[in-house]
Amino acid sequence: MSVQEYLDKHMLSRKLEDAVNAAVRAKTPDPVLFISNHMKKSVQSVITKVKARQILDSRGIPTVEVDLHTNKGVFRASVPSGDSSGMYEAVELRDGDKGVYLGNGVAKAVKNINDKISEALVGMDPTLQSQIDQAMIDLDKTEKKGELGANAILAVSIAACKAGAAEKEACFSQAFYLLGGLNNKKFMIVPLYRHIADLYGKVSPMLPVPAFTVISGGKHAGNNLAIQEIMILPTGANRFVEALQMGTETYHHLKAVITEKYGTHDCNVGESGGFAPNVSRQAILFFREALDLVKEAIRRAGYTDKIQIALDVAATNFCIGTRYDLDFKSPQKSGQNFLSAEDMVELYRELCNDFPIVSIEDPFDKEDWEHIKRFSSTGICQVVGDDLLMSNAKRIDRAILEYACNALLLKINQVGTVTEVIEVVKQAKEAHWGVVTSHRCGETIDSFIADLSVGLSVGQIKAGAPCRGERLEKYIQLLRIEEELGDQAVYCGVDWKQ
Repeated sequence: MSVQEYLDKHMLSRKLEDAVNAAVRAKTPDPVLFISNHMKKSVQSVITKVKARQILDSRGIPTVEVDLHTNKGVFRASVPSGDSSGMYEAVELRDGDKGVYLGNGVAKAVKNINDKISEALVGMDPTLQSQIDQAMIDLDKTEKKGELGANAILAVSIAACKAGAAEKEACFSQAFYLLGGLNNKKFMIVPLYRHIADLYGKVSPMLPVPAFTVISGGKHAGNNLAIQEIMILPTGANRFVEALQMGTETYHHLKAVITEKYGTHDCNVGESGGFAPNVSRQAILFFREALDLVKEAIRRAGYTDKIQIALDVAATNFCIGTRYDLDFKSPQKSGQNFLSAEDMVELYRELCNDFPIVSIEDPFDKEDWEHIKRFSSTGICQVVGDDLLMSNAKRIDRAILEYACNALLLKINQVGTVTEVIEVVKQAKEAHWGVVTSHRCGETIDSFIADLSVGLSVGQIKAGAPCRGERLEKYIQLLRIEEELGDQAVYCGVDWKQ
């Protein structure tokens, strides 16, 4: 075959001419590089390989990382993992070999990606997110993704989402080259959050209010505090960059307050970066002492009217039968701190009255529908369902019908694919609920949930304390997004419940 025949067969002459014309219009100083990139962008992207590996999360426990290859590049994603999994959420696949990583290895999930998922997805268009996710669901064939592993499926789904955004950027850029729109680089960028907004069906990105963990307890810290987290929400900020500053300054003032009152030994931090002081052996007093510390830190930082407080009670962890054991972590239990559900309702009333608490997560056991409905009906604060819902569509449906709560804690690894995550958020928003995108205690440096929050216009994001790299990466990505949006950036602020 002659060169001319080869050019004609693949219509290269026309494509090359378009590339040269684009280079001329761009007045590029390096036409060879420009034409090369232009030609590359003119080829439709397809998945060519999916390669997975076992890495470690922030707790030193194995998790899954994926490199998804297309003919345009390589796109990486990793998945978080929680302290425990519930019966209603998608299932992580662990190896169970106690001689390797204490049974927590994910070699089986990695092998499923490399052998089965890769073969099924090669040749697919990465912009077709729902088709990619459905192909993996069909391949798994189980309700909770237990065959391939939700950790395997989600890692690939996120990587495909990143590849889809990059391909959309390439196509958009090429269209502007051909139209001569070469001088405004902003028009040649389709970032991940905008791609997610397109998948959702809306184009009004918003920056969420961060719920910074400042005090850790429960299963996430070695102190005697029964509840899992005390968080601060900078709802009075005007921009995300200001919210980050407010949260960080308050965090450092809190460290100083704890040091002054109890010494530096009480400034250790929990898994999510919150301080873990052991200020009192009496559980109910611990509640108030911890909240007093946070309130004082907010005052010292000068943000009394701009920062509010949220609690993650995680009450399932200390529910015994129908009572709640606030001393469940104490080696010297007195037995006097067992509270009934009615007692817990009264405790929450008092705390919300005495402190600027605007949100409480999992105030009762995950199956105590009666009392969470009763508490939600009071309208005292936002009531967030985590263990109650487990990001499960059927549980969310029930909670909506029974008015059990008014906000969803969204943990993407409980769902399993990007497409299903979007559907769950739609479900919550149609019920006029708030949505809190959440990290897990076992995190990675992947910042996907930051883009997800902006793309889905979620009002709140819970990514831990303003310290530790795997937590900060989410907040830093939100800074980048706000900077990129410029004058179009909108911070939820006082509208944080949307």
